[in-house]
Amino acid sequence: MIIRDQAALLAPVERDLRLDLFRGIGLWMIFLDHIPHDVVAWLTLRNYGFSDAAEFFVFISGYLVGWIYGPIVAGGWFVAALKRLWTRAAEMYVAHIMLFLLFTAQIARTIRRFDNPMYADEFNVHNFLDHPDILIGQALTLRYKPVNLDVLPLYITLVLAAPFIVWCLVRRPNLTLAASAVLYVLSRWFDWNIASYPPGTTWYFNPFCWQLMFVSAAWCGVGEIGKIAKWIWSKPVMGLAAAWIAFALLIVMTWHVQALEALIPKWMIKAIYPIDKTDLDMLRFTHFLALAIWTTYFIPRHWKALHSKWLRPVILCGQHSLPIFCLSVFLSFSAHWILMQYTRGVWEQLAVSFAGFAIMVGAAWLLDRAGRVPSLFVKVTDVDEQPAVEGAAVKVIGAAPASR
Repeated sequence: MIIRDQAALLAPVERDLRLDLFRGIGLWMIFLDHIPHDVVAWLTLRNYGFSDAAEFFVFISGYLVGWIYGPIVAGGWFVAALKRLWTRAAEMYVAHIMLFLLFTAQIARTIRRFDNPMYADEFNVHNFLDHPDILIGQALTLRYKPVNLDVLPLYITLVLAAPFIVWCLVRRPNLTLAASAVLYVLSRWFDWNIASYPPGTTWYFNPFCWQLMFVSAAWCGVGEIGKIAKWIWSKPVMGLAAAWIAFALLIVMTWHVQALEALIPKWMIKAIYPIDKTDLDMLRFTHFLALAIWTTYFIPRHWKALHSKWLRPVILCGQHSLPIFCLSVFLSFSAHWILMQYTRGVWEQLAVSFAGFAIMVGAAWLLDRAGRVPSLFVKVTDVDEQPAVEGAAVKVIGAAPASR
C-alpha cells in the first residue's frame, strides 16, 4: 500500500534566483554564439573554457527536477510528478515543432527575397525546401533538425525520462548515479546514439551521454550534495577546480593565439583532442563542475545582488526560458542576416547584439506582466455534485491554483 504525504504535494518551493540568473546568462550566450563573426560573442563562456551554455541548461534543468519533484515522488505522488513532467515535455515538443516551422519559413523567405542559397546550406534546411513532404515527417519524429534547433529534442528526451530518474534517485541515489555513469561509458564505447536524418547521421546532443549531466544535477537537487558539501568546498578540491579552470583557459587560448600552442606538449594534444560536444566529453563535464564549485562558493543563495535592478533583466529572461530561447533563435538568424547582407562592421555587430538583448528582455517583461494577471476558470460540476436547491447556480469562479 502506497502512503501519500499530502504536505509533499502542497508544500511551497522557494525560488532560487541564482538558477534564473544563470539560465538567463545562458540564453544570452546562446543568442551570441549563434551569430557568426560577432565581436560581442567574445563575452561567452566557450571562448574561455571547455564548457558552454549547453551545460548550463542541462544542469539547471536536472537540478530543478530533483529539487522540486524529489519530495513529491518521495511523498508517494509519482503519478502527479509524471503528469506534470510529461505535460512539460509536450509543451516543449509543441514549441520545437512551431519553432521548426517558423524558422524554416524565415530562412526560405530570406533565400527567395535575396536570392542567396547560402542560408539553406548553412542552416541545413536545403533538404526540407527540396522535399518538404518527407522532411516534415522526419521533423515530427525529431529525426530532422536544422542548425541551432538541436537542444530542445535533448530536453524533451530528458524530461520524459525525468519521473523515472527521480523515482530511482529517491530510493537509491548513489546507485542511480553510478548506473548513469555506466550508461555514459557504454554509450561512448559502443557509439550509442539516436538516428537522425539524413540516414547515417545521429543527434548532435547524444542523450545517452548528456543524461549524465542531467542525472548528476538531479542527484544534487534531491539533497545528496549536502552530504558531501564539506569535501566539495574544501580547500584541496577548490584548489584543484581552480587549476582545472586555468588549464582549460590556457588550452582554449591556444585556439586564438597561435604562439601559445607551442607551450602544449604534443602528447597532451593527442590525449585531449577532440573535445567532443556530441558525446559530452569528460573535459567539458569536469570543467563545468569546477566552475559550479567556485560559482556557488562566491554567490550564496540569498545574495543581495540577486534582487538588484541591474540583474533583473537577466533573471526575467531566465524565468521564461522556453519562449525566450525560441525567440533567441529567430533573433540570432536575423542578426546574422543583417550582418551578411549589409555590413559586418564592429558598430553594427554591437548594435544587433544589444538590440537582441533588448528584445529578449522586453519579451520577458511582457511575459512576466501577463503572468501576474489572475487566471480565472469555470468549474463545471457533475450531476451528482449539483446543489440540492433546485435552480441553484453551479458555476464557481476562482483563481487557478498555482501548479508545482
